[in-house]
Amino acid sequence: MNTVQNIAVIGAGLMGHAIAQEFAVAGFSVRLYDLTEEVLHQAILRIEGNLKLLAAHGRIPETAVEPALKLIRTTPDLKEAVQDADIVIEAVFEDLPLKLRIFKELDDLCPAHTILASNTSTFMPSLLANATQRPDRVIVAHYFNPPYFVPLVEVVSSPHTSPETKTPILNPGFVANRLQAALIREAFAIVQEGVASPQEVDVVVRTGIGRRLAVAGPFEIAEAAGWDLWSAVAAQLVPTLSNSPEVPQLLIEQVAKGELGVKSGKGFYTWGGEEVASLRRRMAFALLEMSGWDEPLR
Repeated sequence: MNTVQNIAVIGAGLMGHAIAQEFAVAGFSVRLYDLTEEVLHQAILRIEGNLKLLAAHGRIPETAVEPALKLIRTTPDLKEAVQDADIVIEAVFEDLPLKLRIFKELDDLCPAHTILASNTSTFMPSLLANATQRPDRVIVAHYFNPPYFVPLVEVVSSPHTSPETKTPILNPGFVANRLQAALIREAFAIVQEGVASPQEVDVVVRTGIGRRLAVAGPFEIAEAAGWDLWSAVAAQLVPTLSNSPEVPQLLIEQVAKGELGVKSGKGFYTWGGEEVASLRRRMAFALLEMSGWDEPLR
């Protein structure tokens, strides 16, 4: 593959603008695409705000803000966005037909050497590769929100992905999302069974296991206690855990009611402007603090 110099990000929303920001801070030339100039304008404002926040807390030099902004060019023209891209990151809504249509367009518009990556948290790359004539150059690059605070990127290959494209592949599948899905399934089961409310579940995670998981993984935590202890715990708890292969009924009902959370103003919580701002501030400042904690195990 050619040396990577030019990046295109398709979709300037929640994830796309932040992915573009990450590449720009790393010194890559980025073209950011979305359907309208207004969406793109708002994306640049958000990127500028993110960069200034990072600089104010010493995570990047203040002198890095303007150069990073200058490396990002916006366009509502898809052909212009990808015409010289070495890597394209698709970051649109989690809708398979939409993603397939975009991948087909990207395959037609991009240079032959371009790697096509999706930020999907759901669909395996083999599904997306089917829409292209370059299945060897299709991968998933699953970022976590917000990318500039959460360093993990799950890079997922398919059986068709070439060794050249796969470098440096980390995971053969969605490890983090499988773990998250297991937690949310059990959280819904706890609420459906009347054991605890959604708010009580959140308090337990925030003030208990979440704090430990921020600094140590599940195997590290278990080994600190001992596998003999965890074997005894598992013998008691595992038979009581949800193992349903179905989407939780309570989740289906929430979607049917249109109670989607922040985006609709109501979910299990009520979300006004101040509540949303408060949550985002809490997450941002906590993640800023945590960003200096991660040290290799010695």
